[in-house]
Amino acid sequence: MSTENTSREETERNSFVYVVAALAALNGLLFGFDTGVISGAMLYIRETFELATILGYSMNPAYVEGVIVSGAMIGAIIGAALGGRLADRLGRRRLILVGAVVFFVGSLIMAVAPTVEVLILGRIVDGIGVGFASVVGPLYISEISPPKIRGSLVSLNQLTITSGILIAYLVNFAFSSGGEWRWMLGLGMVPATVLFVGMLFMPESPRWLYEQGREADAREVLSRTRAEGQVAAELREIKDTIQTESGTLRDLLQPWVRPMLVVGIGLAVFQQVTGINTVMYYAPTILESTGFEDTASILATVGIGVVNVVMTVVAVLLIDRAGRRPLLLTGLGGMTVMLAVLGAVFYLPGLSGWLGVLATGSLMLYVAFFAIGLGPVFWLMIAEIYPMEVRGTAMGVVTVLNWAANLIVSLTFLRLVDVFGQSGTFWLYGGLTLLALVFCYQLVPETKGRSLEEIEADLRETAFGTDADRRDAVGSDD
Repeated sequence: MSTENTSREETERNSFVYVVAALAALNGLLFGFDTGVISGAMLYIRETFELATILGYSMNPAYVEGVIVSGAMIGAIIGAALGGRLADRLGRRRLILVGAVVFFVGSLIMAVAPTVEVLILGRIVDGIGVGFASVVGPLYISEISPPKIRGSLVSLNQLTITSGILIAYLVNFAFSSGGEWRWMLGLGMVPATVLFVGMLFMPESPRWLYEQGREADAREVLSRTRAEGQVAAELREIKDTIQTESGTLRDLLQPWVRPMLVVGIGLAVFQQVTGINTVMYYAPTILESTGFEDTASILATVGIGVVNVVMTVVAVLLIDRAGRRPLLLTGLGGMTVMLAVLGAVFYLPGLSGWLGVLATGSLMLYVAFFAIGLGPVFWLMIAEIYPMEVRGTAMGVVTVLNWAANLIVSLTFLRLVDVFGQSGTFWLYGGLTLLALVFCYQLVPETKGRSLEEIEADLRETAFGTDADRRDAVGSDD
């Protein structure tokens, strides 16, 4: 076969992989849209509903606002808890389709909600779809991607998350003059529809197909995404990993898997407790406190969204070149510095005249550092570091904890501001970010350029030694 034909076939394979990954990454767009749209909508929901009661019980309006914002997190915890097992049982592609339908229904409920209670119900249903998406999107992409470009392709999921946030901010701004929050929330039905229709034409994960005994189907999918010589080798690797795994939840606590479980849980929790979603959920509220009007504060969040998308593009371009660890550590270091600066902006009275400008600039840089590090690297790492048989389950467990931490942060932010002030709250997040930096430096491995089976083999070797080591150990016992 000529070099020209080989190059053309490789280009066609890569094009197909990019199309599949881009469509699957729309899961992230649902995630991001839901995250960003509520920040602007809440400014006007307050004017429509009486936020002092839920189900007839009197409550602090700030608490009711927190419940509305956090309803999606409650749903996402449910979705993520179910998503891992469903991804292993139903398949990755089918769960993506289910998640798109659930998100569509949740968006519709919110758009027509006659009461606060129905609005919260819609947020919970919406969140279940987001929980499914947050588990299965990175999982599906990681399993269908060649190792050489897997980091960039999985990071497309984070790029669509940030794009979804930006689109939500733009939607908020477009409808802000009339306070049309129902349109803001209801437009989530559009990306859900696009994802559903697109995934009808996409293949199932080859690894899941092989696990179900559908070797011919798995080979066909791999032949569309790998060179001819790579297909047989990858099938052998998949077969070997299936034969050595029992696939139960208890496997997550096995000594050789446990270190990566700790890494995944640590990344999941730190991604949230470092405060990123206080910016995504409450950016207009934060900026209002600096003197911005409603529309101006929403417009400022559009700038934050643009920075988020641009820096995520940078991360996608660098993650398979620079590696996971350098981006992660650089991002966390920058976040720590910017949180310290942000705390100072709200603390020093001499800065009050420039408060809005300095706060916006600090938030932009904080988001920029998150977007090149902890944002994309977390979702990529949890799609790479677990054994195939329990990968869906492991990602479900870790993603549940991620959403649980998200829920805690979203519920406590306004309360923390009441107790510690904005400066103290941002400094608290800064201290947690510094702790995250130490954790990642000590424990997070580098996985750049390695197949999923190679990563798993390395875990086994670290825990049990090589075959030669085990033979030597047996001989010494004799």
